[in-house]
Amino acid sequence: MNRKIIFYINTINRGGAERVLVNLANYFSDFNSCIFVTSYSTSEEYELKKNIKRINLENKVNHFNKISRNITRILRLRKILKQEKPDVIISFMAEPNYRAIISSLGLNVKKIISVRNDPNKEYSGKLSKFLAKYLLPMADGCVFQTKDAQLWFPEKLQNKSTIIFNGVNHVFYEVDYSPTKNLIISCGRLEKQKNHELLIKAFSLIKDDYKDIHLLIYGKGSLENRLQLYINENNLHEQVILKGLSTNIQEEMKKAAVFVLSSDYEGMPNALMEALAIGVPSVSTDCPCGGPKMLIENNINGILVPIGDSLSLAKGIKRILDNEQFAASISKEAKHKALEYKAENVFKEWHDYVEYIIGKKE
Repeated sequence: MNRKIIFYINTINRGGAERVLVNLANYFSDFNSCIFVTSYSTSEEYELKKNIKRINLENKVNHFNKISRNITRILRLRKILKQEKPDVIISFMAEPNYRAIISSLGLNVKKIISVRNDPNKEYSGKLSKFLAKYLLPMADGCVFQTKDAQLWFPEKLQNKSTIIFNGVNHVFYEVDYSPTKNLIISCGRLEKQKNHELLIKAFSLIKDDYKDIHLLIYGKGSLENRLQLYINENNLHEQVILKGLSTNIQEEMKKAAVFVLSSDYEGMPNALMEALAIGVPSVSTDCPCGGPKMLIENNINGILVPIGDSLSLAKGIKRILDNEQFAASISKEAKHKALEYKAENVFKEWHDYVEYIIGKKE
């Protein structure tokens, strides 16, 4: 059945949640009428299919007055909902979730929100926590990525929610894993959440044990200069390299002897899922809100270590580098388990849930 669906998020520039929503819209647009709404546009955006109507609520972001900015966005989004009369609006992230619910009050449109990060971080302030507990349950449905995130919210929201993993593109399953000895790779925005400094510190603890060992970190972010300074101060500039963005990350990942996720918190980490799909032996912090522990069975298809513990992280990396048989075993198990979150399987889960919510009687 052809539906009219509005997707809403602040931007579609670089970011995991943004990429997931764009992929979702592109999938649904093959058999539905889709409109993609962003609060404002940026350079370097993920690509939407040509048949998806794109609307910006603002020409440029208003950084100065948060109250007026939110009121303006809510009113403009409500106007779009009245004009387009969609069957459902699907929103990602905290502020878009609030606006989607408020803007649709009294309108005949179903609301599906999605929590994409650790609720303790995404809804940390007093007002944000209040809105999360009392406003978000007004949605018709909610998609969580982890059980821990789901349990943070009131039962009223839990009871009409579901858990759906991120989908991984087929290219990560099709690439031939061909590791380079002693090459460690990490991918993620250069921001505090990702804690790349912890990874660099762990690397410094083991670097003298291996010949020609290197750590490549892919991503851009506000901490790039600070991380480069840390690398230089510790005389690691020849071994630790900030690589920036890659348009062909699967070709870079397939060379890794070890993939590392060092985050302090995550939703469902795309980069880790992609590494596991390739079959890269992976070490991840066991960070809230539980994404890595849903992906990795410790010492079976990867290694989990405590957050903020550089020594444990170093030991995990070293265990893989020192034991070829163990590395081969977890590589095989990782690739097998990753079949669960192939994109086509995840898209079907989303399709079934959206149809369920649209068809559900009040």
